[in-house]
Amino acid sequence: MKNKNKIMSRFELLRTLLAVGIAVVFAVVIIFLVSSQPLEAIYKFFVAPLTSFRYIANIIELMTPLLFTGLAVTFILQTKVYNLAVEGMFYAGGLAAALAATLLKMGPGIHAFTALFAGLAAGALIAFLPAILKLKFEANEIVSSLMLNYITFYIGDFLLKTYMKDPKSTHVASLKFAKTARLFEFTRGIHFGLVIAVVLVIAAWLFLYHTKWGYAIRMCGENKNFAKYSGIGVTGTILLSQIIGGAIAGLGGAAYMMGSQQRFNWEWRSGYGWDGLIIAIIARNNPKFVPVGAFLLAYLRIGSDIMSRGTDVQNEVVSIIQGVIIILIAATGFLAGYKKKLTVKMTREAADA
Repeated sequence: MKNKNKIMSRFELLRTLLAVGIAVVFAVVIIFLVSSQPLEAIYKFFVAPLTSFRYIANIIELMTPLLFTGLAVTFILQTKVYNLAVEGMFYAGGLAAALAATLLKMGPGIHAFTALFAGLAAGALIAFLPAILKLKFEANEIVSSLMLNYITFYIGDFLLKTYMKDPKSTHVASLKFAKTARLFEFTRGIHFGLVIAVVLVIAAWLFLYHTKWGYAIRMCGENKNFAKYSGIGVTGTILLSQIIGGAIAGLGGAAYMMGSQQRFNWEWRSGYGWDGLIIAIIARNNPKFVPVGAFLLAYLRIGSDIMSRGTDVQNEVVSIIQGVIIILIAATGFLAGYKKKLTVKMTREAADA
């Protein structure tokens, strides 16, 4: 059984790598078709991001929030409850942290911790609502979570204009965050939030694969009936996975605000929550592969930005790559024949043994 799981894991890794490879080839073909300088565009897209420290720092800076949201979605999807409010969780985390950073007066260290904790709690709350509606009232979590995103945004708009707005600002934005609430910055764009994200990735992998709670969460995702008959509290376990995922997303929003931003504004809708879904798909819902997915997406985004500024190819190419990757990974028929051959081979080997 252990050998079978290992082989299937390798098969899924192969599917993911092939999906990424095909998407990249598809993008290269498009560049050749639309560009008058295709070789330069390809160089700027795939090579230029590694040619300077500034570009590498940009990749790491973009990776940081992606690590949080990718990890959050990985937790949320473990139990097959499709809570799509991760964008709202991330936004709520940033909003709560901004409230703490502008309205509270505290000393260094404790102020930053309070802002981060406020973001964590806000994200957990947003995750809890669609989950409890699903479990107690059989409400469709996809619909309720999507609607909750908009509710969160408009609540943020009210709080910003009522309690945080800077009267001297020419646009709708909060007062500047107190310096005591800011996260330590290693270099421009790279802050202590990166350390928190890396620690969370390691802790999430250990939790899911080396604790009884992690086993319960994974078992609820595999087969809820079997989990129930095994003595696992399915309702509580599902809520646990949702709350942990929401807390991670909210903490990511808080870290992003306190590390990368100077103030909160209504137009701040990052899209990082939806990016987290892409990363979780690439990572196959395994925390240890989340950094790979986050790096890949950040690398493509920075590369496409460099390409669009230096050539005649627009950075929407990266959206094409994302779309092809998602379609191929989500398509159960992709490499289905090879998977069938592997299954037959393993069955015969087991029978012979």
